Amino acid sequence: MAFTIMDQNRDGFIDKEDLRDTFAALGRINVKNEELEAMVKEAPGPINFTVFLTMFGEKLKGTDPEETILHAFKVFDTEGKGFVKADFIKEKLMTQADRFSEEEVKQMFAAFPPDVCGNLDYRNLCYVITHGEEKD
Repeated sequence: MAFTIMDQNRDGFIDKEDLRDTFAALGRINVKNEELEAMVKEAPGPINFTVFLTMFGEKLKGTDPEETILHAFKVFDTEGKGFVKADFIKEKLMTQADRFSEEEVKQMFAAFPPDVCGNLDYRNLCYVITHGEEKD
């Protein structure tokens, strides 16, 4: 949801103008160009959903909410297999709490595709969110 809010022009990437528009929407006008450029330069390249998630995960390093996130997924993984059905997670994400849009669910599954059986490896997803990179 945060990515969609920040991607003001809905082109699938967060750029300097998106950041400027996001700040303006939050009431902060006249953000310096240098400040916006510094933010964009933190990324290794264009900021798409995957890069955004990785950067977000890197910012979370040290706070280690991985166990908290894993616990949330484990509630739905009653057999302890380490994955949940993607369709089930999609339904929950779109109908509960801070609801995801269809586009946000598509972006998540593009970054973390379910396997051929439709299972989402939530352990890897949690790892990337909290550590910023995939496990080897």
